[in-house]
Order: sequence, then C-alpha cells, then structure tokens
Amino acid sequence: METQAAVDRFLSSPGLSEATRRAYRSDLRDFAGWLDDGGIALDAVDTRALAAYTAELGRARRGLAPATIARRLSAVRSLLRFTRGAEHVPEAALAPRRPRRLPDVPRLSEVEALVDGLDRDGPLGTRDRALVELVYSCGLRSAEAVALDLGDVDFDREVVHVRGKGGKERVVPLGEEAAALLALYLRDGRPQLARGACDALFLSARGNRLDTSVLRRLVRNPHRLRHGYATHLLEGGADLRTIQELLGHASLSTTQVYSHVDARRLRRVYDRSHPRS
Repeated sequence: METQAAVDRFLSSPGLSEATRRAYRSDLRDFAGWLDDGGIALDAVDTRALAAYTAELGRARRGLAPATIARRLSAVRSLLRFTRGAEHVPEAALAPRRPRRLPDVPRLSEVEALVDGLDRDGPLGTRDRALVELVYSCGLRSAEAVALDLGDVDFDREVVHVRGKGGKERVVPLGEEAAALLALYLRDGRPQLARGACDALFLSARGNRLDTSVLRRLVRNPHRLRHGYATHLLEGGADLRTIQELLGHASLSTTQVYSHVDARRLRRVYDRSHPRS
C-alpha cells in the first residue's frame, strides 16, 4: 500500500473536522517519511514498528514533549484504523506518561464580567454576547459553536443539537441566559447580517458563517469557558458520567481531568454530613 496515497484518502474523509485534519496532516507527514526512510510498508506496521517510531520521537535530537508524542501516535492509529480496520491497529500503550495538568478554570464572576463587558450595540454586539454566553452555558468547543445551524436550537424543548468531533451528535440543555441572548440576536441582530440563504446560526459581518477566529478575538482562550462549564456543573452536584455526555467525550477517562473538583465537593459533603468529620 502506497503510504502517502493512504494518508491523503484518510485526510479527505468527511468524519474529520478541519482542525483535526490540519493537525493530522503534519503528524502523518512525519510518520510517512519515517516509514519511507525505513522501507516499511503501511500494511506491515505492527506493535514493534510503532514502538520503534515512538523511540525515534523520544530521542534527544527531536526533543518532543510527551503530549506531542501521544498526539502523533493517536494520529497514526487513526490512520491505521481507517485504512486497515480496527482489528489491525496495535493498541499497546507506547506513549510516555504525561504530567497531569489541571484545567485552567475561570470563576463564575470572570465569565459574567466577560459577557457583560462585550459591546452591546448593533447586530455584531448582540451576536457576540449570544455566542460567548452559549459557548459557556452549553460547554461547546469553538468549532461546534460556529457550526450550529438555525434548526439546531430548539427553544420549545430548551435544547441545542451539537455536532461534535468525529461527526458524533449530542443534545445539551439551553440555559435561560443563553436562550434570552439568542432570542435577542435572532430578532434584532441576525436579520441585519443575513445576505442570502445561509442556515448558519452565527453570521459574520458579510453574512457568511462565522469563523472560530472571531470567537478567539472575543475570548483569548475560549476553551477555558468549556472548562468552566464542566467545573461549575461538578461543583453544583453533577456527576462525572453526566458531564462526559454533556461534553461529548468518547471516554470517561478524558472527563476525569475534572475529578479533583469532584473530590473537593465530596469532601465538603463529608465535612457537612458525617458525625465524626
């Protein structure tokens, strides 16, 4: 199997988001070059070959961080799964252990100040406040927020239909604050931005679907709002399994980065409730 042709087919698959496609393109170019240099066919990649590639990534002259090595191996496994089927993907744990970093979580007062500090005037101001509030209130990734269509918001049922990574869909509750700002935007803002038949919920000044760069200009790190969403729900009593479903995480292990919050909450419950606490 010609490696680069297989990589190109994989990168053109509709199941990948544009951000994932960009990240995988660089990672898989490196892997394809390593295979070519070693005269290894893609069909011949097994646990031993992946271990050798991992060792190469970890050599001092490369100096790659554990998180980078893990990401590259994830890209390679996705390629093999797409090309050869899941049963032919080596699943041995090869990536070096990464130091656990706790998410950077904004306080509720910081989120409120951020939304209140946005420009309120005109259709763009109305749009921006609705967008930022929705990202926080629903725990959306930036790409998920700008990918929303008009039909994805159900005001009657108070839910939002979200298309997440890998084409996976989920339904998340729509909070009152977000619903109010969205309704205001749809009434007073979006009609002034619309230029034609575009189903996108959030429109640019030219009437096109909004780009994630606009959100990054409004919020320096929009993903902190998603961290805040998960953390504030946990502090309010939600369990990790529910948070996993609301965030659209494929594995509970991804959600467990917030377990330190759950542990603090359980300690407070214990101190308040147990007779010998």
